[in-house]
Amino acid sequence: MRIAVLGTGRVGQTMAARLAELGHTVTIGTRDPEATLSRTAPDAMGTPPLVAWAADHPGIGVARFADAAAGADLIVNATNGGASLDALTQAGTENLDGKVILDIANPLDTTQGMPPTLFVKDTDSLGEQIQRAFPAARVVKSLNTLTAEFQAYPARLPETGTVFVSGNDAAAKSSVTELLKDFGHQDVIDLGDITTARGAEMVMPLWLRLWGALGSPAFNFKIVR
Repeated sequence: MRIAVLGTGRVGQTMAARLAELGHTVTIGTRDPEATLSRTAPDAMGTPPLVAWAADHPGIGVARFADAAAGADLIVNATNGGASLDALTQAGTENLDGKVILDIANPLDTTQGMPPTLFVKDTDSLGEQIQRAFPAARVVKSLNTLTAEFQAYPARLPETGTVFVSGNDAAAKSSVTELLKDFGHQDVIDLGDITTARGAEMVMPLWLRLWGALGSPAFNFKIVR
């Protein structure tokens, strides 16, 4: 497939590299490619600048959000959750209509310090907000319950865990599920329509505290049944 990965941080870089490794044609989308590629310092999370990563991945293009989305069959939202709606708006409604948006972002709010809270929960979710904003797109929430490395390379854990999909479109969920299996995810649970993204996103407060307790994000959840 032709896949646009929106977001240039650790999640976007990891996802883009894995998709290209699997044979997909990948373009990373950003607000301003020239400005993004001119940065030489790591980001706030310590992720190396995109220019260094891009040099190691010459087959992956870097383009404005709209240009990346226009030529894509599938779009991965790997942006910061607080910026997701703006990034997708910049991608252009006409470039999203009818397409699957794999939303892996979380609605994290760091304005009150760490650990983050959620800026939307209980009665709504980021996944739902994206679906409402772009009603002709086919939004599938998934992969937001584990860190970037294990989203893309689940076999790097001693035992693969469980991931979830939420969305209104059965064919879109099936397409995403096949992609997850290509990554190596063996246990994919369909939670239901896009409103079930609330549950997947509300896993994050527990995930963050487990990271603190374990001293590492190298874990996943497994549903035993």
